[in-house]
Amino acid sequence: MIPSRTARILLVTVAVAASLAACQRNEKKAPEASEAAVAVAAEGPLTYESATPWAKVSLTLPETIKTQPELYASLYRQEVADLAKYAEGAQADRTEAGGDSAMGPYEKTIVYGDPVQTGRLFSAMRTDFDYSGGAHPNTVATALLWDKTERRRITPADLFAKGADTTALERSLCAAVNTAKKARPGAQPLSTKADTWSCPRLKDVAMVLAPGATAGKAGGLTFLLDAYAVGPYAEGAYYITLPASAFQGLLAPAYAAEFGGQPLKAGDVTNDLRPK
Repeated sequence: MIPSRTARILLVTVAVAASLAACQRNEKKAPEASEAAVAVAAEGPLTYESATPWAKVSLTLPETIKTQPELYASLYRQEVADLAKYAEGAQADRTEAGGDSAMGPYEKTIVYGDPVQTGRLFSAMRTDFDYSGGAHPNTVATALLWDKTERRRITPADLFAKGADTTALERSLCAAVNTAKKARPGAQPLSTKADTWSCPRLKDVAMVLAPGATAGKAGGLTFLLDAYAVGPYAEGAYYITLPASAFQGLLAPAYAAEFGGQPLKAGDVTNDLRPK
């Protein structure tokens, strides 16, 4: 029996619908932000401060972090909790040391810089200034990397394909650091054979996205080398940007399309990224 024209149309419609449904099931959907996270981000503060006789602590977040409500909610909560623990520890230290001290309270200041975003990635540099006594304070720069599609934090290593040979990239980074050192009087050059100040290994270096000239793309990566990482404390930190062309072939397939074009500035960008 031959189906009627109406029946044939119905069968085709059902088949198309089934095919579309199958395709949709195979697509990887980004999870939606929870209503609670959205509410917290909308009303939540971007700064936190606390001062006691033993410690002064503060946190500063950029306004644009609220576009990622789940990241904002978890980040603010964790940072404030850690600062509270730091203040408690400072009180215990100072009390054990005899209470009053000429050095004043400990200080800890955490600042997240202006983010760089692509279609899939959200990136910001986190600086942690800490003075807990001693000859000088210390500042540590780390990376915040957030996958907006999967709504999760990732590590710098996740940007690269598994098993990627980063030897050439490490050489490029070492050369860029040595170029930056030439502009700092008395700076000691790096060497692959140096006993003290040797070329950095990529696995030990934090990195953030570098802004690029192409809309929606990161123009490169900025490698964050703190004081003592590639020279004595007096030399300070080195924040070095390399263009995407230096590592494009090493990127994981999921993130390769997030990079392209040229960075707005390459080489030593330390002064540009210092917290204002």
